[in-house]
Amino acid sequence: MFLRSTSRKKDGKEHRYFSVVENRRLSSGKTAQRTVLYLGEVNDKQESAWRKTLEVFDEDRQSSTNLSLFPDDRELPVGAIDTLQVKLSALELRRPRAFGNCWLACDLWRQLELDQFWQQRLPDGRETVSWEKVLQLLVVNRLIAPGSELQVHRHWFLQSAMDELLGVDFAVAEKDRLYRCLDRLLEHKQDLFVWLKQKWADLFQADFEVLLYDLTSTYFEGAMEENPKAKRGYSRDGRPDCLQVVIALVVTIDGFPLAYEVMDGNTSDRTTLRGFLDKIETTYGKAKRMWVMDRGIPTEAILAEMRNPERPVSYLVGTPKSKIGQHEKKWLDLPWQKVRDSVEVKLFEQDGELYVLAKSEGRHLKEIAIRRKRLVRLLRKLRAMRRTLPARDQLLMRIGAAKTEAGRAFGFVQIQLPGPRQLVTRESFRFSVDKQKLKDAELRDGHYLLRSNVSGEDPAVLWTRYVQLTQIESVFRCLKSELGIRPVYHRLEHRVDAHILVAFLAYCLQVTLRHRLTEHAPGLTPAAVLEKLSSIQMIDVWVPTVDQRWLIMPRYTQPEKDLSLLLQKLQLELPAQPPPRITSRPVASDRLSSPAC
Repeated sequence: MFLRSTSRKKDGKEHRYFSVVENRRLSSGKTAQRTVLYLGEVNDKQESAWRKTLEVFDEDRQSSTNLSLFPDDRELPVGAIDTLQVKLSALELRRPRAFGNCWLACDLWRQLELDQFWQQRLPDGRETVSWEKVLQLLVVNRLIAPGSELQVHRHWFLQSAMDELLGVDFAVAEKDRLYRCLDRLLEHKQDLFVWLKQKWADLFQADFEVLLYDLTSTYFEGAMEENPKAKRGYSRDGRPDCLQVVIALVVTIDGFPLAYEVMDGNTSDRTTLRGFLDKIETTYGKAKRMWVMDRGIPTEAILAEMRNPERPVSYLVGTPKSKIGQHEKKWLDLPWQKVRDSVEVKLFEQDGELYVLAKSEGRHLKEIAIRRKRLVRLLRKLRAMRRTLPARDQLLMRIGAAKTEAGRAFGFVQIQLPGPRQLVTRESFRFSVDKQKLKDAELRDGHYLLRSNVSGEDPAVLWTRYVQLTQIESVFRCLKSELGIRPVYHRLEHRVDAHILVAFLAYCLQVTLRHRLTEHAPGLTPAAVLEKLSSIQMIDVWVPTVDQRWLIMPRYTQPEKDLSLLLQKLQLELPAQPPPRITSRPVASDRLSSPAC
């Protein structure tokens, strides 16, 4: 890299601008140049009438002043005051750190006006740093590079430009301050839900008539003796060996979250719905809503309550495939109605409910292919066992492992095993496929039986609403993978709940960005945009002065052309460069190679 000066005339006067330029070697052997940092104008003439001034913060005096900068290769004008001569030939580039993705996350925070919300509820006290800024730091980290509070304290804060974006120093990332921030959040959770609902309506005209409800779990590392919610239960993470908590979530069909609750790790799905029905009505008032749920959540008693004419609540829920056979006489002779290119439905009513039998050709073929793939793998292993004929105990262990891997496909194979004292031979160990059972299962593949207490509804609309349950599944995947909600290392119950609240806020930023992209740049994902913006870095430009001080100018690098186009599409504009500061204290920092003039 090297320093480039550019001169041009404006209004009859000559101006000189400086920038840091990088050479790039091309595959053709030629060299291309790219402007990395634009430093701006430095005074080049002695006419005091038009000298360029710059507001500089003096760290020694702790005050701001306006200075006129002149290069050391020019004489200062006679009678000039508030001037500063800089040695541009000796400038250094220090502490490169991520800026673009952090800036976008902070901008999303302001779009949801979360700064106002938390400033009102986390008022400043004797602390030197606002609690709202501490929380914003935690949420931005969870969105961009999920890590523990200790990781933020030790590494991530120093590798990001959050100091310039928040206007604070390292005090915001003190370890104890990060943990103490978590202690102040939970009492404002219900107010946060109401605030966000209004923002979804204002920014995106969100529809709240259809609500998706589902549950997931997240596990812990450790004994968790100080958290009474941490218990063993059905693990959606495949970690039955770990203690866990259960998270129930309500989102709209567009993925906007409305409420969530953290429950004991052994909570049954069937015991949670009644409480959430009351919670939503208490928080947002009574309204015409339809609840869309998977088949394992509501009990028959809850569905009966939702059908009660005194308190009618609309629902759409899936039912087990075994119910298809039970109602076979009802739908067998009914005609199929085509609602999509590959989806057909049959409708019938019973006991005040509308049943929708849906058949998806694409899903039919997919389920058959998945089962056959597992079945083929299982049969291959059984044939290998029959060739080698291991000892009976080893045979049983290998069959158990094969059963776990095959899942439900194992039920289509009939296996004859040798007795306790019988030798393993080709006669005592046999297996065969139950072809009739397999044929019956394949006839029902791709079929869904939905039930609702809303009669007269378009079956295509009901099918569309039910398949939108994948929306809430994508929220859970995002929380667990992209936002790193698991595993949880906190020991105290309230800090575990606060950790989940921070992840919830990070998802709110992500869903806001996703809908902005849908509107202005469809096809891009939030993760791709954040990764692309991470190429915009902030670098501290240290310029020595003639009077043995340092002028420090934080500057973010110039975006590439494709990134500038993306920002334009998203209707985003990078902020002004941070104000410079001047100090006489030498500060140790990471350095890049110093550019030569």
